[in-house]
Amino acid sequence: MSFFSAEASGPEIADLCGVLCGQGQVTGFARTAARLTVEVDEGWRARVLAAEFGRRGVSAELGRTEDGRPSLRTAFRADLIGLANGWLSGSVKTLPGRFRLTGAALRLWALAAGRPGVHGYLLAVDEQAPDMHEPLTAAFRQLGLPAHLVGPKGGGPAVRITGRRRLATLAELIGMPPPGAEPVWPGHAPARQAV
Repeated sequence: MSFFSAEASGPEIADLCGVLCGQGQVTGFARTAARLTVEVDEGWRARVLAAEFGRRGVSAELGRTEDGRPSLRTAFRADLIGLANGWLSGSVKTLPGRFRLTGAALRLWALAAGRPGVHGYLLAVDEQAPDMHEPLTAAFRQLGLPAHLVGPKGGGPAVRITGRRRLATLAELIGMPPPGAEPVWPGHAPARQAV
């Protein structure tokens, strides 16, 4: 088991930054509390993420966006203010200085926004935070896992991991898929065309 894998340490609130690598949002309130919200494409993703949040002592409410997409939202909580302080510059989501990916954060990112692509595995990035895209791609190199940023023509914007060995490393880092996630988990489904 890798030192950086999702199973290498117990679940921590800091792991929730994985949803912020994708489309997740953090909102601060008077520097005393913060709330996480995540919009996802499938209902199972919201349910599994709610369970992962719960493993970290953070309850989250399932809901729907105005356009009917599944979503997840926490209450404003004092124990989430560290995420807001690290991931917000004013009201703009930004990657914290000295950011390091972990297997647990990657797992949450994959649960929120990971899927097989035409070539490799894609982890969607936040279209509204383009300044984070290249630094997130660089964060994979710190894990010894080279990745590339792809645009809409490649199924993105997303970080793409290609190659059998790299995909095996990614699968080791994020651990086994929860029930229902097998079709979108690296190493559990053949690559398919991105929709």
